Amino acid sequence: MSHKQVSARGTTRRTFLRRSAAASVVVAAPMFIPSHVLGKPGQPGANDRIGLGYIGVGRQGSGLIAGHGDNAVIAIADVNLPRARQRAEKYGAEAYQDYRKLLERKDIDAIVTATNDHWRALVCIHAAQAGKDVYAEKPMTLTIAEGRKVVEAVRKYQRVFQTGSQQRSIQTNIIGCAMVRAGRAGKIKKVIAKNYPSPWPCHLPAQPVPDGIDWEMWCGPVSAAYNADLYAPRSKPGWISFQEFSGGEMTGWGSHGFDMIQWALGMDDSGPVKVWTEGEPFKAPILKEPHARGAGESQTIHPKVFMEYAGGIVMELANGPDGGGLFHGEKGMIGIDRGKLWSDPKELVAEPLKPQELPEHPGSGHFGNFYECIKTRKRCIADVETGHRSATVCHLGNIARWLGRELKWDPKAERFIGDDEANKMLDRPHRKGYELPDKV
Repeated sequence: MSHKQVSARGTTRRTFLRRSAAASVVVAAPMFIPSHVLGKPGQPGANDRIGLGYIGVGRQGSGLIAGHGDNAVIAIADVNLPRARQRAEKYGAEAYQDYRKLLERKDIDAIVTATNDHWRALVCIHAAQAGKDVYAEKPMTLTIAEGRKVVEAVRKYQRVFQTGSQQRSIQTNIIGCAMVRAGRAGKIKKVIAKNYPSPWPCHLPAQPVPDGIDWEMWCGPVSAAYNADLYAPRSKPGWISFQEFSGGEMTGWGSHGFDMIQWALGMDDSGPVKVWTEGEPFKAPILKEPHARGAGESQTIHPKVFMEYAGGIVMELANGPDGGGLFHGEKGMIGIDRGKLWSDPKELVAEPLKPQELPEHPGSGHFGNFYECIKTRKRCIADVETGHRSATVCHLGNIARWLGRELKWDPKAERFIGDDEANKMLDRPHRKGYELPDKV
């Protein structure tokens, strides 16, 4: 196979038009916003600093604080109070253990959240209800039902929402997905994705809760005993591998890879219509002591998952790239991964795109896009509906693997057709006091 790879970050629409897919890295100038755009409650003006609050500042969340730019870090909340205080001291911010106290502050315009997957929906809903704009890490939610509730809340309260699917702001990925949509590979017949492992139930033994951690709050909708290798995101194995708290790497890396596939196929407001499995049935590992993640993941990549989109495009979870897919069409193959674009034959991605083939994008990076949209009130490049639909593909893969049979999916109604057992898996039980609201 002939590979021509491209690596780049964000850039402007004008730069897209004059450079080919093999363009070099370009640093974009800030987007100009007219001075007459005035601020009001819940909507900072063009020249105002945005007041930011951070909820969940562990491994991923602590890194997100560095993306505040010229905006003000007002407060930080984390169930690990010593950690919240440490992060807050660095930025001269206030520290909270209960994120709801942070949401009460009038000087916070937007929140950035990187909580565990099982908490993300409630944090996003509560933030929208409090009049805050939201940057939420991916996967957006733990279940399909949670995702729809978050969309409803964001739309009802007219909030700006950015999902942390940052590949949508990488120049090469933007170009690659646009090239697939423009027909560079011809009509797409097959997409090869990564065979992401599914999560399994947690059986780790109880350990004493360290001082300073509100374990009751950490668990939230789920009941579980503390264990250091549950509390860490990726450890031995960490909460990302456990079904009660996450969708495993099916939603971890899958939310990146499937997001690119959804975008390239023009399915941002839709999704597959059928999902099925082939091979040996799913067998959840029972690991009662700490183990490296590979011990469980080697078992939970079975059975193999397939999905079909309207028009007959079949996606197979096999040996695709972590952060994208291999798009096989009538004219050849286009490959997309994080910051990488190639094709076979290589000529498929050699010519620049036409102006009408590129999406509108200000080109200021993923956080930059979020901040600009807070001021302009436009929708972000990874809007809440986009984040929900991409996470849904992940959840469909897990549900099919757990049930081990063909399922027909209605992407408009967001229901399985004629399968009550599968529809019960659209959501998971929430502990009393942490339920999803009937109405947002």
